[in-house]
Amino acid sequence: MSIAMATANALGPAATARAAVLTVVEAGVATSVQDLGRPGLAHLGVPASGPADRRSFRLANRLAGNPENTPAFEVTLGGLAVTLSESRYVAITGAPVPVTVDGVPVHDAPLVRLPAGAVLAIGRPWAGCRTYLTVSGGMEPVRVLGSASRDSLTGLGPDPVGAGSRYGLGPARPVPGVPLELAFSVVPCGGPVPVRFRWGPRHELFGAADRHRLTSEPWRVSAQCDRVGARLTGAALSIGSVDLASEGTMRGAIQVPPSGEPIVFLADHPVTGGYPVIGVVTDADIDLVGQAVPGDELRLTPMY
Repeated sequence: MSIAMATANALGPAATARAAVLTVVEAGVATSVQDLGRPGLAHLGVPASGPADRRSFRLANRLAGNPENTPAFEVTLGGLAVTLSESRYVAITGAPVPVTVDGVPVHDAPLVRLPAGAVLAIGRPWAGCRTYLTVSGGMEPVRVLGSASRDSLTGLGPDPVGAGSRYGLGPARPVPGVPLELAFSVVPCGGPVPVRFRWGPRHELFGAADRHRLTSEPWRVSAQCDRVGARLTGAALSIGSVDLASEGTMRGAIQVPPSGEPIVFLADHPVTGGYPVIGVVTDADIDLVGQAVPGDELRLTPMY
């Protein structure tokens, strides 16, 4: 394969016809490319993946004038720096972060006009943990099974983001004129985070004391949290080991292993699991769990 052909494959099909390119200067500790994932393939053992905070991801693309499923960066705990080969609008949502362009602080994020060749850098968030960055016109990385999402559990999707990674850009799109003061992201920012869930499918395996403990005691996100799930610490449930055949799982499932410390499944969860699921976090609240950092307090509230 020629060098020219290899470069074109790395950038995706857009780069073969257009010169606009995004280059990663610094990747940060855990940056990945995401779109809205590959739902509907669980029967083949393929997780859906996608952004951990879908609400902020969609908002970023809407601000940049992109379709909601346009690939973007999910930046965990900051550290990403990028540059563009041509001037574009860049939208930044999710966990609030300090933003600089060539070292100068930007005060009017979440929408920034980034000149060609300038370096936009994202610092560490002061609330939440996941920030989304998208470019008008969108990145066009290589897709796997129809999606550009990087799945941390299976390794499906684009290669991990690293310094020097390059992504072709689609044609720039008109940026909608919306009041930016209304374009805010919802992230945990001090105090207990209310998280609603529905019981089931295996809540009847748990005694009344365990069900009461789950909903009455405070739970904190442990250091064991990533895109797969968030393990909670607190007054452990007493159910212990349960002989249960593996069954399907979903984003938001609250699985209880023998330790009694619940695990809330996030974007890259496995498609099956053998521990009982006592409940499932509502679709409206699971994005909040995806933004929680170790030490954040969650209050699990059942919906009857």
